[in-house]
Amino acid sequence: MPSRKDLANAIRALSMDAVQKANSGHPGAPMGMADIAEVLWNDYLSHNPADPKWPNRDRFILSNGHGSMLQYSLLHLSGYDVSLDDIKNFRQLHSKTPGHPEYGYTPGIETTTGPLGQGIANAVGFAIAEKALGAQFNRDGHNIVDHYTYAFLGDGCLMEGISHEVCSLAGTLGLGKLIFFYDDNGISIDGEVDGWFTDDTPKRFESYGWQVIPDVDGHSAEEVRRAIEFGRANTDQPTLICCKTIIGFGAPNKQGTESCHGSALGEAEIIAARENLGWNYGDFEVPDDIYAAWNAREKGAAAQKTWNEAFAAYKSAHPELAAELERRMKGDLPANFAEKADAYIRECQEKGETVASRKASQNTLNAYGPMLPELLGGSADLAGSNLTIWDGSKGINKDDASGNYLYYGVREFGMAAIMNGIALHGGFVPYGATFLIFMEYCRNAVRMAALMKQRSIFVFTHDSIGLGEDGPTHQPIEQLTALRSTPNMHVWRPADAVESAIAWKSALERTDGPSALVFSRQGLPHQDRDDEQLADAAKGAYILSDDSGRPDLILIATGSEVSLAQESANTLREQGHKVRVVSMPSAEVFDEQDAKYKQQVLPLDVTNRVAIEAGYADYWYKYVGLDGRIVGMTSFGESAPAGELFKYFGFTVDNVVSVAQELLDN
Repeated sequence: MPSRKDLANAIRALSMDAVQKANSGHPGAPMGMADIAEVLWNDYLSHNPADPKWPNRDRFILSNGHGSMLQYSLLHLSGYDVSLDDIKNFRQLHSKTPGHPEYGYTPGIETTTGPLGQGIANAVGFAIAEKALGAQFNRDGHNIVDHYTYAFLGDGCLMEGISHEVCSLAGTLGLGKLIFFYDDNGISIDGEVDGWFTDDTPKRFESYGWQVIPDVDGHSAEEVRRAIEFGRANTDQPTLICCKTIIGFGAPNKQGTESCHGSALGEAEIIAARENLGWNYGDFEVPDDIYAAWNAREKGAAAQKTWNEAFAAYKSAHPELAAELERRMKGDLPANFAEKADAYIRECQEKGETVASRKASQNTLNAYGPMLPELLGGSADLAGSNLTIWDGSKGINKDDASGNYLYYGVREFGMAAIMNGIALHGGFVPYGATFLIFMEYCRNAVRMAALMKQRSIFVFTHDSIGLGEDGPTHQPIEQLTALRSTPNMHVWRPADAVESAIAWKSALERTDGPSALVFSRQGLPHQDRDDEQLADAAKGAYILSDDSGRPDLILIATGSEVSLAQESANTLREQGHKVRVVSMPSAEVFDEQDAKYKQQVLPLDVTNRVAIEAGYADYWYKYVGLDGRIVGMTSFGESAPAGELFKYFGFTVDNVVSVAQELLDN
């Protein structure tokens, strides 16, 4: 029977060989954390390599994702569909083993990591989802949602500010089934971290309300095992296990230094490491007895079989709950959602209400929320401004996680990354809100949602200079462009209550990526539509008003500027021009339509076009062309009442008409 050191050395050997073959990567962390990983994966992690999506599996996240060969080695050795050829193809185009773990590329990867600290936040999201889902579905004698979330993290993860945001919240929420392993090796790319990172990490986490297990020898299987036992025994607090390790453990001339952090060891050092570790095998060679000791397929199948039997008993005792849990874990919406949502949209059209779109959003939540128990909302300490709380909202806290609303506090980045973890876990559709300007604080997590194609719904209110007196620090200019230029992202900036309800419906029904719903602070007048226009609004852009025949001019607008476009069009019509107004609440959704529809809305032979939006102007050349005109922002805003600002920056009928007339006269 191979020893624990032999099992851990298999990770080290595969990692250093793969990095060497690619001549790129990070061997230090996999070699340093191999002993910790061996104990966790072989003795505690409940998973089934034959079914990586088993709902009650433990979740494992490698937050220090640059050490990806650690995770790929674990997946390969334990029996996932990650072959030795995949290991040899590390960091190559379209391989299952990209440079950082990427969700969707490799079976067993729970989340994309690499941007340091976000894996920590995702893990907190996983743990919140597990606790909340368990509180909603578990019943006496039936703990069918019952698993742990484990995460590995390094010094860099803890230096990132997001680690403070999310770990503070995790302690407050008492996430007792969340266990972190801190790889305390004292080294980052620039060298020994004592020159820039001297935090007392145990005290820091104790102040958050965590259980901290300090000074664990990360190369002692017995010490790691005892620490995990302590962590699992405390279900009232999350646990941080501080593991002292040697980066690049086993490489005799480079271990303990930054030279093994982010580059291949070199052939000579690998030979020396094999001798030092007693690993008497060739490149990428793992003996059969070590493979057999690592293989988790039989144990995983048995664990899943036991859970399947428990779920069958649960299903017999609580058939409706079981069916609901199955639906939610599949990500399906209730069968009647679309029909009821469409009825609400028609109701909004008939009501014809002038209302701020942030209020229209809250009204929509009140309409859709009772149909969607999977909704898990929140706001970064702006609930009263973002209007994210609806009549059925119930806060989640340490003692009662059965609710559907998270008070994230002033933690925009943490909120967005936690949302991604919740979405990845399954069973919930998360939405979270802040002001549009503070999208910048959570920007990278928004990007990661798009990269992973997750159904995270980002609600951004106070969408323009219409914010008014709070001034340019709070008035978004370039944020819409940043969101729209993000692949896989759908951005909605609705013009009224009807488009707001349509935007929510689209975001909720979308399963292949995130949505950003951008709402106004100020009231927006209702726009008249017939049934065809109502249907076309869901296509991202549509003809809101038109004259018979070929138009002389097309005005394109979004959000609060749609009413300005309509008023300007009326003035231009009085001057004898044929004008079409196109409302474009979602440019990305419009771009996904077929060529025939896009030509119908924006015919190529009508080149006189003016785009109107209180955001960064240059984005709109995409739709108006170089010969078109844009009424938009080219500077930051100012502090003044909204009406004065719109006038000052040219968002008036007089200015739009003047710009259009200049275009028509040329």
